[in-house]
Amino acid sequence: MSNQRLLEAAASYRDPLLGQTLAEAGAGIAAEGGNLRIEVGFPMAGYREEFIAALRRHVVAAVPGSSPSIEVVSDIQPHAVQKGLQPMPGVKNIIAVGSGKGGVGKSTVAVNLALALLAEGARTGILDADIYGPSQPIMLGTRERPTSPDGKRMHPVRALGLQAMSLGFLMGNDAQPAIWRGPMATQALSQLLSETIWEDLDYLVVDMPPGTGDIQLSLSQKVPVAGAVIVTTPQDIALLDARKGLEMFRKVGIPVLGIVENMSTHICSKCGHEEAIFGHGGGERLAGEGHTELLGSLPLDIRIREQADSGKPTVAADPDSALARRYRDIARLAAARLAHGGGAEAVFPTIEVADD
Repeated sequence: MSNQRLLEAAASYRDPLLGQTLAEAGAGIAAEGGNLRIEVGFPMAGYREEFIAALRRHVVAAVPGSSPSIEVVSDIQPHAVQKGLQPMPGVKNIIAVGSGKGGVGKSTVAVNLALALLAEGARTGILDADIYGPSQPIMLGTRERPTSPDGKRMHPVRALGLQAMSLGFLMGNDAQPAIWRGPMATQALSQLLSETIWEDLDYLVVDMPPGTGDIQLSLSQKVPVAGAVIVTTPQDIALLDARKGLEMFRKVGIPVLGIVENMSTHICSKCGHEEAIFGHGGGERLAGEGHTELLGSLPLDIRIREQADSGKPTVAADPDSALARRYRDIARLAAARLAHGGGAEAVFPTIEVADD
């Protein structure tokens, strides 16, 4: 069996998740002894078997008589950040989750995306950047205070498999407000980020404050972010504000990986009827106008709220549910876009040919 023929067949496989061929995506492809090894730059625990089965069908059809074993590995690498900034120690990639306004469920989406990346096989952390209204301690179900090895730096809190940091862990009182002006809040967040001893993270999900004001702009300019995800709801007023958030990230040189449409439909807890009470297709329109893509849509479902409020968000509380699969699909797609882009520009893959 010719390894070269296997390589050519694998390189021409167009994966529906990547939206491009493995060659265009720049995936690493190696063949030896009639078998294939594929290297991708994103976690894919929930997609690996489907990917291997589809790739094998494609290769067997292209190379009759072949029956290769296929190994797929994820090698998550650091990606470029804003000009003038350097990636943080202990963190390969920071993904900012933002919105143009509050009330769209951004924090719930952020923590479930972090848990979804973890479930897909990535070492993941979450930073609660909402200084004025930190909610991640409640969603993660812990009030543990960070420990310090030297009185200057802090270990992240461990919760549900994530490394986590929030001002809420330090304040210890939900009723205690953070009454700070913008520069103080920005400095507090910079300290939370830089003085936490993050441990070998593939992704740090940052739950950004809502809006596009001075704090958000300062953070976007000072935090080395590899990519951003915008959360919106379908109605026009939310889309207007989400568009501002999208443009803010782009103006400071942060790639927008895509749009998440939250509360896309309402699911009745009594009868299961699904209805688009906030309108239909808004996230898709925003993605088209913003030259990005819709990563996925999430319903307004009472289980999502109940699970987050109980300290065990959906992906952790019910990992085999349809809702958890939606979050994992969105997280996987965002990570794939960060690693391989959308196929607009082909990257020549790494190819190794071994003698038969």
